[in-house]
Amino acid sequence: MDKTSESALIAEVRRLADALERMGPVRPRENDLDAADCFVWKPEERYLSPVITPSRIPLALIRGVDHVRDILHENTLRFAEGFPANNALLWGARGMGKSSLVKAIHAEIAQNPAMKLKLVELYREDIGSLGALLDILKTSQYRFLLFTDDLSFDHDDAAYKSLKAALDGGVEGRPENVLLYATSNRRHLMPRDMIENERSTAINPSEAVEEKVSLSDRFGLWLGFHKCNQDDYLAMIDGYAAHFGLEGGKDTLHAEALTWATTRGGRSGRVAWQFVQDVAGRQRKHLAG
Repeated sequence: MDKTSESALIAEVRRLADALERMGPVRPRENDLDAADCFVWKPEERYLSPVITPSRIPLALIRGVDHVRDILHENTLRFAEGFPANNALLWGARGMGKSSLVKAIHAEIAQNPAMKLKLVELYREDIGSLGALLDILKTSQYRFLLFTDDLSFDHDDAAYKSLKAALDGGVEGRPENVLLYATSNRRHLMPRDMIENERSTAINPSEAVEEKVSLSDRFGLWLGFHKCNQDDYLAMIDGYAAHFGLEGGKDTLHAEALTWATTRGGRSGRVAWQFVQDVAGRQRKHLAG
């Protein structure tokens, strides 16, 4: 075989090898848990992706949920210190700061490096990979808040079984260094019509519903978030205005904020934040820090 033919053969072999490698399973990436305080779970790669600049606001700016804030903060602090703590389900009205509260509490406690507390976000569609994630986390020196936002389950959705086992129902149980926090608009993580349908079609209605409702029962803390009143809404506006140095008199901001809430059809922490973003944009101010 001449050199030209030999070179062509080698090139073809390399091309085929590259093609076979692309067809093969994705190689796991090495997880560096020292890279950040917050991570996002990428199940297809078994990889914890570092989040260098998390999207969150200071805990002091979250208003109108003082009671549940204090309960969740104390529960998280105990966990970070190595003491017993409960998994938590934050449920209720949209836009009242459920996910913001989890991230803000983590940020405040994680400021103390002695706590070694990390936040890992698990997307709803990746619940089925929870076991693989726990296998990685349980051997670490760190403690982890495993956070799932907007959690709920619909008809014929079996992913809840993975979460149910991980909460504490499996043979191994939840690793001692992992705590699960979830937010949801549903207290029982499933729609009411699904519960009623299970009751009406089952041979034993109570048992048919119990398996799915019992998922919520495995969260030791149920923290309810409800629509805020006008005073709480305006207190949120005042807190943001003072923190970010927004211009304009208090009465003027209140009047504009109430008009803004009317156009949005209600008051909530999210509506207050969106109003503040609008004001800051008009005043050419950055919302940082």
